[in-house]
Amino acid sequence: MRGVIRLDHCVIAVSDWDRSAAFYRDVLGAEVVGHPGGRVAYRFGDQQLNVHGPGLDVGALVARPPVAPGGSDLCFSWPGTVDEILDHLRRHGVAVETGPVDRDGGRGPGRSVYFRDPDGSLLELISYRCPLDLMS
Repeated sequence: MRGVIRLDHCVIAVSDWDRSAAFYRDVLGAEVVGHPGGRVAYRFGDQQLNVHGPGLDVGALVARPPVAPGGSDLCFSWPGTVDEILDHLRRHGVAVETGPVDRDGGRGPGRSVYFRDPDGSLLELISYRCPLDLMS
């Protein structure tokens, strides 16, 4: 095998297309991408969340049981500090559920803040920038 395997996309389910698209676009900075047949994805650079929701026939290639709205638990890497996460969420009227707390993520130790999307899926923003990093 050459290189490192990376996550390309995963699936979330939503109960309201417009409400969820606005949240993921405005709060998390996703590009909302339309696909043939009414499919939608939330793209973050070269990674994306494929979205299943009301009225969409996704065929047989789904998890068993299928992902339900509110049934996801996702962590996103934040490019700034934890204070910037808190300010950002506050500006968007998003309630913090827990944090900041120390967590180990894909890049090692970080500080995380937890909140929920409109359907109740647990979302985490992790910052790998500690105060010592800001001094350099």
